[in-house]
Amino acid sequence: MSETFEDIVDTFEFLDEWEDRYRHVIEMGRAMPPLDDTLKVAATKVDGCASQVWIVPKINGAGPHAVLDFDGESDAMIVNGLIAILKVLYAGNTVEDALKIDALAAFARLGLDQHLSAQRSNGLRAMIERLRAVSRAANLT
Repeated sequence: MSETFEDIVDTFEFLDEWEDRYRHVIEMGRAMPPLDDTLKVAATKVDGCASQVWIVPKINGAGPHAVLDFDGESDAMIVNGLIAILKVLYAGNTVEDALKIDALAAFARLGLDQHLSAQRSNGLRAMIERLRAVSRAANLT
């Protein structure tokens, strides 16, 4: 994914209406390749989300300098977009650096902290915690 988080911030600043911003998030999710159905299993399912969410981590290397990547999918269009934003924030970082990312602050920069339902916010926190847990575990190897 070539888009950077600052590109997303710029796009959100350009879009005046929240409906347009939501549409952009949904389009980001649609642009992601779907997960293979064989990866949609209990081990990759993220608990705590109102919709079904799967995150499949990919760690390249070992220890703190291992690089984090992941694939993900949800059965909800807006959540797919949130996964796409998380991918921009986390993918390609070392696991050590991934642990330093304040994803909730990043989402606040987009104003999404104020425009997601309580259930969606809880689900977002669950996805972030999954990525942090994967990074913590990889950081120890």
